[in-house]
Formats: sequence, structure tokens, C-alpha cells
Amino acid sequence: MPDKKTLKRAEQDKREGKSPSTQAGEFVREEMEHIREGKHGARSAKQAIAIGLSKARRAGVALKAPREGTVSPETRRHAQHDSAVGAKGAKAPSPKRSRATLSALKREGRSAASTAALSRQTKTAAKKRTAADRSSAARKAARTRSRSG
Repeated sequence: MPDKKTLKRAEQDKREGKSPSTQAGEFVREEMEHIREGKHGARSAKQAIAIGLSKARRAGVALKAPREGTVSPETRRHAQHDSAVGAKGAKAPSPKRSRATLSALKREGRSAASTAALSRQTKTAAKKRTAADRSSAARKAARTRSRSG
């Protein structure tokens, strides 16, 4: 279950008209904090991000599943399921399952949330995008940037 602060920040982003990926960023940020403070670990930065996105979808953020062909069908199916759960309101997860997941994550390393690991992940993700794609994202960021900031 996400922290109340995270839910509030994501709600604030939604009110400000920010994109679902920006709202989901709050959940990813929370996940990185959890890893850094030693609550649990993750195998990689990619896994840590995936956990955050899953939490966001389950909390009701209108984040679409990845497009077909970009990820494995299993990952896409999981994302669709998380979105469906978020749309109808999640019931409390099975305590046994939650404990099992958490204990598995506790056995993983903590370096997935390090600055170097996140930087590496960001660069590899950016390399997969075309120059035009990156340029349009930068233009949109400039357009939607807060004026007060």
C-alpha cells in the first residue's frame, strides 16, 4: 500500500493536469526511497521502477499498459491487470502473498536505487528512443513547465 504522502502528491499532479507518467513518477520515487532506507531491495533499477509503476496502476493512475511488441506478453498482461484492479478499487492483498513478496525483495541488493544504477537505466532507456521522440518530449516539458518554479 502506498504512503498517504505519495497518494496526495500524485493527486496533486492530477489536479495540475500533469500526465499519468508524471503521476506514476511519485510512486517510483517512493519505491526508490524504500530501497534506500533498507525496507527492501530490488534486483535492478528496472525492477524497482516496475514495482512503482505497478503500485501506481493499482492506486488508480490512468497509466496505459506498454504497447504490444515493446515488452513480453506476460508483462503487458500484468500491467493490464494492475490497471483493471486500479479502476475497480483494489481489495486488500492476501497477507501470505504480501509477506512472501516482501521477504523475497528483502533478500535482494540495495544498489538498484543508487545514483549510478538509475543513471545507467535512464541512459539505456533514452538510447532506445529516437532523436525526434526525445526532442518532442523536451519541447512538451518546456511547454508544461511550472512558471512559478
